[in-house]
Amino acid sequence: MTARRTKFYLNKAEGKWQGVCAGIADYTGIDVLWVRVGAVLITLMGAFPWTLIAYFLTVWMADNKPAGLYLDRAEEKFWQGVRSNPTASTRDVRSKFRDIDRRLADIEMFYTSRNTRLADEIESLR
Repeated sequence: MTARRTKFYLNKAEGKWQGVCAGIADYTGIDVLWVRVGAVLITLMGAFPWTLIAYFLTVWMADNKPAGLYLDRAEEKFWQGVRSNPTASTRDVRSKFRDIDRRLADIEMFYTSRNTRLADEIESLR
């Protein structure tokens, strides 16, 4: 079974305790320090038992991050962008493919059209 790159995973390799904050940081692209500070602040501002319950439920329900999920940092950033705004990601990919398709159509038209100069060059090479 292949791992899904748009799923939330616990990151125990970079985590301090169970990897929940590091997993949130990986999922969102926010620095792990700010995720930890936010978790502590939310806990201290009155959500004490609920943040611990949510933390333990996350540890219990989430899977560990598979080794080799991303090839490099650029691929990880790409998938973070897909998770944050999938519509923009698909729009960017469609735009790139549309540009490539247009360029290929231009090349095909150049080589399949009646081009006497090109035909003369090919004949001179024979």
